[in-house]
Parts: sequence; structure tokens; C-alpha cells
Amino acid sequence: MPAPTLAVFKLASCDGCQLTLLDCEDELLALAGQVEIAHFLEASSDVRPGPYDLTLVEGSVTTPADTERIREIRAQSRFLVTIGACATAGGIQALRNFTDVQEFTRTVYARPDYIDTLATSTPVSAHVNVDFELRGCPIDRGQLLEVITAFLAGRKPDVPNHSVCFECKRRGTVCVTVAHGTPCLGPVTHAGCGAICPAYGRGCYGCFGPSGSANLPALIPLLRRDGMDDRDTERFLHTFNAAAFDKELNP
Repeated sequence: MPAPTLAVFKLASCDGCQLTLLDCEDELLALAGQVEIAHFLEASSDVRPGPYDLTLVEGSVTTPADTERIREIRAQSRFLVTIGACATAGGIQALRNFTDVQEFTRTVYARPDYIDTLATSTPVSAHVNVDFELRGCPIDRGQLLEVITAFLAGRKPDVPNHSVCFECKRRGTVCVTVAHGTPCLGPVTHAGCGAICPAYGRGCYGCFGPSGSANLPALIPLLRRDGMDDRDTERFLHTFNAAAFDKELNP
């Protein structure tokens, strides 16, 4: 029986989530013995045609070409998993969604008429059906290996949907908001990073996006209590998952 095929594709992104896969090192060698890596340009120029059993997609849809390409990828994929904040929430490039993208192109490019772009940056799930979304900027290597293993084994990935606060409690980290009045998005942010920032005394800034039980409107008064005005709060939320947090505030 032939080994299942794995493909990795990139849209608009920085390649960081693909590098997380490459950084798995020993685990990647073991994985390579269980699957046929048919398309992964970050790792090899050896490209084989689909269909693919499992496809990982990094990056958001930001151009008309991306729109067509993700449909083609979906058609070739038995299971499609999006990896990272760009693919699951539009990424930091989704800041364009709150302003006039034409103004940006006129300011940055000498010939803006050469730029073929969409007015918004959107997650892959806004265009095609997605079987699983793995969040983070970048993604967590342990979660990535769990997702790949789960799909190859025919089971649901065991990736928690609770908040970063659970991870702080597991680490025994003192709450930076309660103890020091530090603004923190941990109560509304999806777990997966291991609560790295609070462990070093700073507030979570939401790189894994909203958790499954996020109550962002309830958190805003606490941010104000801890010294953040409207502009500070807006900037705090407008980072890697700006569009996703905005959706929580304005459903």
C-alpha cells in the first residue's frame, strides 16, 4: 500500500509556519518515513502532482491569483489544514481591512497600477472548506506534529480550544494582570504557545487568536482599568489576528 502523500503550500505569509515544520528535525525524519512528501518547496524542489492525502496551507488570500490557487489546492486535497495566523485569520496583513488599500499602494509603489491586490486579506476558510485550523504566529511544533499524526491515523487532532490562562495555571505562573496590573489578552486567546509571555512577566498579545470561549467585550473594561485608552486598546488588538479579534467585538 503506497504511503499517504503530504503537500505544503504557501500564500501571502512570511514562511515562519513552514519553518516550524522544518525545525521539527528528528521528528520530521521519522515523519518522512511514514509519508510521501509530494510538494514542499521550502524543503525540496522535487514536486509531484496531486491529489494529496493531507495538505497544509500557510498564508492568507490577498490577491485574485490567491483566490484561484486555493480553489485548485482544495480540489487536489483529501484533507486541507490551514496553519498559522495568516491562513486562519488573515494575518497581520489584514490590517488593510480597516483602511483603504489603494492609499497604501499609492504611497508605497512608484507604479501602483502594477499591483494586483484585493482590498482585504482573508483566511483560507473564507474561500474553501477547511478540515482543521491550526493557529499561532508561528504555530507550535508539538501541535503541528499532533495534527499531522492525527490525520494520518484517521482521528481528530487533540488540540485544546481553551485560553492561555489555562497554560499559565499549569506552569504555575502568577497572573500578570492580577499581580501587576499588566494588560493581557490571555483570557481571550487560544492556548498553544505554553504561555511564554506571561512566564516572562509580560502580557499575552494574542498571537494564537481568539479562544473558543473568548468574551472580548468583557475584557475591554479590564484593559481600560490597567491604563489603556481607546487607541492603546485598538493597537493591542490589531496585530497578528486583527480581523479575528475584530470579529469577536463586532460579530
